[in-house]
Amino acid sequence: MKILLVYPETPNTFWSFADAIKFISKKASDIPLGLITVAAMLPGEWEKKLIDMNVSKLRDKDLLWADYVFIGGMNIQRRSFQRVVNRCNQLGVKVVAGGAMATTDYREMLGIDHFVLNEAEVTLPLFLADLQKGCAKKVYQSDVFPELSNTPMPMWSLLDMKKYAGMGIQYSRGCPFDCEFCSITMLNGRKPRTKSTRQFLAELDSLYDHGWRGGVFIVDDNFIGKKSSLKADLLPGLIEWSRQKRYPFQFTTEVSINLSDDEELMQLMVQAGFRHTFVGIETPDDEGLAECGKKQNLNRDLVGSVKKMQRHGLVVSGGFIVGFDSDTPSIFERQINFIQRSGIVTAMVGLLTAPTETKLYRRLKDENRLLHLSTGNNMDGSLNFIPKMEYQKLVQGYKYILETVYSPREYYKRVKTFLNEYELPRRSKLTLSDLRAFMRSLWKIGLFDKGKRYYWRLLAHTMIRYPKKFGTAVTLAIYGFHFRRVVKAI
Repeated sequence: MKILLVYPETPNTFWSFADAIKFISKKASDIPLGLITVAAMLPGEWEKKLIDMNVSKLRDKDLLWADYVFIGGMNIQRRSFQRVVNRCNQLGVKVVAGGAMATTDYREMLGIDHFVLNEAEVTLPLFLADLQKGCAKKVYQSDVFPELSNTPMPMWSLLDMKKYAGMGIQYSRGCPFDCEFCSITMLNGRKPRTKSTRQFLAELDSLYDHGWRGGVFIVDDNFIGKKSSLKADLLPGLIEWSRQKRYPFQFTTEVSINLSDDEELMQLMVQAGFRHTFVGIETPDDEGLAECGKKQNLNRDLVGSVKKMQRHGLVVSGGFIVGFDSDTPSIFERQINFIQRSGIVTAMVGLLTAPTETKLYRRLKDENRLLHLSTGNNMDGSLNFIPKMEYQKLVQGYKYILETVYSPREYYKRVKTFLNEYELPRRSKLTLSDLRAFMRSLWKIGLFDKGKRYYWRLLAHTMIRYPKKFGTAVTLAIYGFHFRRVVKAI
């Protein structure tokens, strides 16, 4: 068999960092980790090629080479996904689809020969066995959440690593929390399942042996879902591994806000090389948090929790939502005030959306308020349901938040708030890539950007007060350049 794995194109969105990664001459911020893991599950004698459309062009001759095209993706990639399927149909190439979007929305998809849904460790072997017997079915599904001990090492050799800003790796699946708008528990369950420390470190060894040095995103939806295993086993092992390898990787991951309650866990993560965390804040309004089932965020000082993580050496990014049924027009100023006070520089503010088959989706369907499928882009200004707040007020208020928090004045002010709180971890060092990005920022931001005067003030402020944090300040200035372009497009 000849198998072509295709990763659809991701549009320029908040998390694409498309305008930022150009400063370091990269094509994409993230790798197609799911596809290269699936590639490792296919028979070893099969030929495999990968086309990530974010870094390479997909040509007809690539499609015609293949016996089967395997395609996966997320809702944000839906348009590109469907265009690839259409091309395959026109050329007579068979298509196998899987991944999160296919799992939830496969009934809405046309042109797919076989759907391999849910977690591939369970459903892919069933498809391959039937394919060998010549009786492959249309849909393969399972409600089993497999242990991750059988998950193979990703097939790194399929990647052109030079084109990516960072690599990705997985430690766990599942989240103990059950937020109404989130699809994670529906897709991966509420009981976190983890790889063994030995298995995880072997994957890091393999990534290291393939020559990678730099950022690694641990893609878990909640890395701290199983705290006891982290503190007793994984993080001590990772600390020793990083020390022996002289800290080749800087880790980013997603966590829940209760990380701030665990001093030991924060310290271990920073010692192991963690530098960035994403936290779902959602809203400073307790009524909104109760409505969406975000119990872990209730009855706490959210700003204080964020600052605690920053003081431990973690750069905190945050997700924020407006459009809850309980939201009143005061929520827009409250969100702005929270974001500015917290020093969360990378603040993704989105309109509430209801992904397919989430608890929110089912509730809105019962209330006859659903309009269409979610686009997967929380920041495109669209709603897929009828909100309780007057629609015009909600959209205008949302626009006001974005224009405020990403105006040069407020953005650079927030960077200074963060730098004042942030404790730079030891072993933070500048690379040649960092220096090239700085030189390009002097040109693109310092001379031609709308907020150039604030950029120069930040550099001067940082050199005088926090000279060791200068590289962090430059990185955040470059992020701001990207975010302003995204907001302008919205």
